[in-house]
Amino acid sequence: MSYVGETLSNLLHQTAFFNLTWGNYVMIAVACVFLFLAIKKGYEPLLLVPIAFGMLLVNIYPDIIASPEMTSNGVGGLLYYFYELDEWSILPSLIFLGVGAMTDFGPLIANPISFLLGAAAQFGIFSAYFLAILLGFNDKAAAAVSIIGGADGPTSIFLAGKLGQTGLMGPIAVAAYSYMALVPIIQPPIMKALTTKKERLIKMENLRPVSKLEKILFPIVVTIIVCTILPTTAPLVGMLMLGNLFRESGVVRQLQETASNALMYIVVILLGTSVGATTSAEAFLNWSTIKIVILGLVAFMVGTATGVLFGKLLCFITKGKINPLIGSAGVSAVPMAARVSQKVGADEDPTNFLLMHAMGPNVAGVIGTAVAAGCFMAIFGL
Repeated sequence: MSYVGETLSNLLHQTAFFNLTWGNYVMIAVACVFLFLAIKKGYEPLLLVPIAFGMLLVNIYPDIIASPEMTSNGVGGLLYYFYELDEWSILPSLIFLGVGAMTDFGPLIANPISFLLGAAAQFGIFSAYFLAILLGFNDKAAAAVSIIGGADGPTSIFLAGKLGQTGLMGPIAVAAYSYMALVPIIQPPIMKALTTKKERLIKMENLRPVSKLEKILFPIVVTIIVCTILPTTAPLVGMLMLGNLFRESGVVRQLQETASNALMYIVVILLGTSVGATTSAEAFLNWSTIKIVILGLVAFMVGTATGVLFGKLLCFITKGKINPLIGSAGVSAVPMAARVSQKVGADEDPTNFLLMHAMGPNVAGVIGTAVAAGCFMAIFGL
């Protein structure tokens, strides 16, 4: 009987109930909230479901992301190997490949002024950089945190890895992806506060048709120019443009379909679960993480505001030909930010279609955020 009792006791103490801390329960609750937002509310479920489930797993079974050095048999946890692909910048670069293969750059080509709106929205990144330094982060950590303002999860992970800020990568990635998912909640109040009803009602002229030759030359020319000026952006910008060339060339349809579908979804699963698995209670529930989350929100809000304000300036210069709402799409959350511009405009006038106009600044924002990351790497001599 003693053997049976001892066996039952061992089994009982191997359950998670005897190992969980109050912090684990808090993070499990946060994971459940994320799952609710993703499944019930539909807030970017492709991002939030894997992130939330990775968060759930690591707070029940921390060894799922343990490194080989931390285990008795020298074999790391499942999500440890997924996370290594993040640190090596493999998954962020493949995400950009998929985004390029899925995205039509035509609106940006048809309206090059969109580049300015995309650039204006990056102001949030650099303002957050200086604010992060004031809050006690060192220069590299401040740069890694501030890139959250672009609402671009892959770029945030990429830059944190390149700057050696792997200890902050989890909170940075979770904050970036969370704000990407919460674009429909965060942006509209800012957009409405900074624009008048008259401005929101502006209908823009139809974009000119873009030729096939222009669409083929665009990714090639952008790669040459951007990667020559900032070679460190090649893994992101290069993959983005390669994916788009797959799409527009028309001669590698199988590659385009693979990059935009099967490969993209596989990478999202690996990236999302590994990012979620970095949010153990010990790593996430601290003052540094709280500051990162706040700084990321400030950066994203400032980026949205400066995009809209620059849109107002262009509206004034063009005598009412540009709706300032499309400026908010200058952040890198593709295509969520463009959809929000469309929705806010349609709330004022259901016949006002801003989506394609907003896609120009949105695509420019993806490039702009990658360029901002390249600037930080150049500043630090990487």
